[in-house]
Amino acid sequence: MNSSASIIFLILSLLANISQPTRACFSSIISLGGSPSDTGNELINLEREISYKLYVGFLPNGETFFGYPTGRFCDGRIVIDFIAEEFGLPYPPPHLAGAGPENQYFKYGMNVAIAGSTLAETSFFEERGTATPFSYALSAEVQWFKDLLPTYCSSTSDCGEKLANALFIVGPFGRNDFRTEYLHNTSDDEIKTVVVPVMAERFISGLKELVDIGARTMIVANSYPIGCLPASFVESPRNDFDEKTGCMNWLNDMTSLFHQQLEAKLQVFQSENPNVTILYADLYGMTIDMILSPKKYGVEGNPFVTCCGGGGPYNYNLAARCGDEGAKKACDDPTKALFWDGVHLTEARYKFIATELVKQLLALPSIKEQCKDIKRMKDEPFFM
Repeated sequence: MNSSASIIFLILSLLANISQPTRACFSSIISLGGSPSDTGNELINLEREISYKLYVGFLPNGETFFGYPTGRFCDGRIVIDFIAEEFGLPYPPPHLAGAGPENQYFKYGMNVAIAGSTLAETSFFEERGTATPFSYALSAEVQWFKDLLPTYCSSTSDCGEKLANALFIVGPFGRNDFRTEYLHNTSDDEIKTVVVPVMAERFISGLKELVDIGARTMIVANSYPIGCLPASFVESPRNDFDEKTGCMNWLNDMTSLFHQQLEAKLQVFQSENPNVTILYADLYGMTIDMILSPKKYGVEGNPFVTCCGGGGPYNYNLAARCGDEGAKKACDDPTKALFWDGVHLTEARYKFIATELVKQLLALPSIKEQCKDIKRMKDEPFFM
């Protein structure tokens, strides 16, 4: 079995025991986003396209829960996995792994999120002379899902019903748009006046497309605080740290501006679509709180020191990322770390975020009624 086939086999082994969910609330989960939401698409993509096995395809990635790498940039499960567990649904499979016999793997949803995704399209960066190494935008992910609709539902009426009863999780996005710009030394003014408005507009455009095809319930996630990522400390050309948080002011200021514009547009979008339920997921705020009050969340030591990395003051090294040679061993206890690999959080932190989002979602009047009979899960996973 070649390595690409092995990767797909391991990923699909998670779906081998699919059965009818017992905690009916949502019929399926559809996930779009970047690397924090990727469950294997980028790993499969690079294997197929250039026969390259990405560092995330090696241990210790996946060691905490799965025992092997699945393509998740984490030691175990990520936010969408925990949300799926809470609603008694299978983990949304990466769309590049295929729909399986009689499309059974996509019966309860799919994940079109892929690492390296942006909000603005590649053409936007190329036209401005800031060519990006990242190939896929949110618009591409939406198109992938639309192309795969025949594997998800069987007829117009079936699609309408399934989409109306699905939970769409969109985001986070943003880091790769900003990273493209600061690596090209784009001025702050240009990022604020040109790039950020396009990012917010593209996000809303993606949501509109999903609603147009039938989405009715969405979790819309903002960005993690990009100025707090250990990777940003190493990659950023500036030395501008906030005394309170220890994060980089200029990057978090840019991220906050993006969020302000996104929220404003989202309010208008919601008013135009009163039949759509939207939960705005404040990943930024939750992560900042973890940094300010680490003990409250079980984080010990310096929260900016990465659990799995290749050395340096933050244990983050671009030449040796988690899974690469020189970064094959994780910290002794990932449950006590905030950051897994310098960009993404640990499973323990993702579990907190997911639990909080489910709590907020179930508090919404329309969802509270829809899910009134659901039995909340504790720590047991849907699949073992």
